[in-house]
Amino acid sequence: MNDSAPLEAPAVVTNPSAPSTDRKEAHAIEVRHLSRWFPGVHAVRDVSFTVERGQVIGFVGANGAGKTTTMRILATLDHPTSGEAHVCGHNVVTHPAEVRRCIGWMPDHYGTYSHMTVLEYLDFFARALGYKGNERIERIAEVMEFTDLTGLADRLIDALSKGMGQRLCLGRALLHDPEVLILDEPAAGLDPKARVELKHLIRILAQEGKTVFISSHILSELGEMCDSLLFINQGRIIHHGSAESLRRGNAATSVVEVQLAGGLGRLAEWAALSPHVTFREATKSGGRIEIDSVEPEVIASVLRRMVNEGLPVTDFHLQERKLEDAFIEILGEIEAAGMPIVS
Repeated sequence: MNDSAPLEAPAVVTNPSAPSTDRKEAHAIEVRHLSRWFPGVHAVRDVSFTVERGQVIGFVGANGAGKTTTMRILATLDHPTSGEAHVCGHNVVTHPAEVRRCIGWMPDHYGTYSHMTVLEYLDFFARALGYKGNERIERIAEVMEFTDLTGLADRLIDALSKGMGQRLCLGRALLHDPEVLILDEPAAGLDPKARVELKHLIRILAQEGKTVFISSHILSELGEMCDSLLFINQGRIIHHGSAESLRRGNAATSVVEVQLAGGLGRLAEWAALSPHVTFREATKSGGRIEIDSVEPEVIASVLRRMVNEGLPVTDFHLQERKLEDAFIEILGEIEAAGMPIVS
């Protein structure tokens, strides 16, 4: 298969006079057969997916996989070569103004201005968005309180840490109270404390009904905060599903790590006499067992039998695949099927 793209690809634009979709019935994001060519590069290849309102979606892929190009198209900062994308029912090409009213865009790098304070920066953008008088003052105060920037109001932007700067960028994206947030690598370069703070803010936004479309390389954190994950590779969507389904994979059995308070040898003896259970290996404080089912009811019944039969269980949890391992496994399956993988 020839993966090279033509040097110049004509943009396919639908009728500019076409009406927007009924927003009450529309998905938060709908992408249909989206492609984007640059000279010599096919960045996005026939991508289709939908995002329901109120969901947090993680967008995952290696550098150069097509994440930022897709997000820029959704944010009306780039035009697709072919296909369509809608945000809150509005076509990103034919109705960009409506889309921009619906979205908050947080790029991986954002522009700042020298000798400007946090308050002045947010005030500048609030004015640009049309806020006036007391309404502007109140909206800025709300955003600063939510992003924990109130104590930094007089701090020069150039003196902010990476984490503070990311909170400021998020605050700017929230000024007009958008329905959909598009966040491109918001956790990149943050220390552990700042990542936890950002994750907390995103979960609050989701609880308020916002739709959050977020890209990141930190898969474990995406799994904790996202309702669903989109994997993209070589400009193509290769997986769309829940983090839980990825952790389970195609396994027909469940591996459980058990910790006991003393009498460690009893676990192997108990497993040998128990239906549906196989002892796998001993650990420092217990062992791993394999249950011949993935059904929650069967797994719960095994724990119940353990406790009823006198085993001093202090911990009982499923051993799941890491999301990073699942991503690599999917890439391996694609490569084995004969599709080239771009690093």
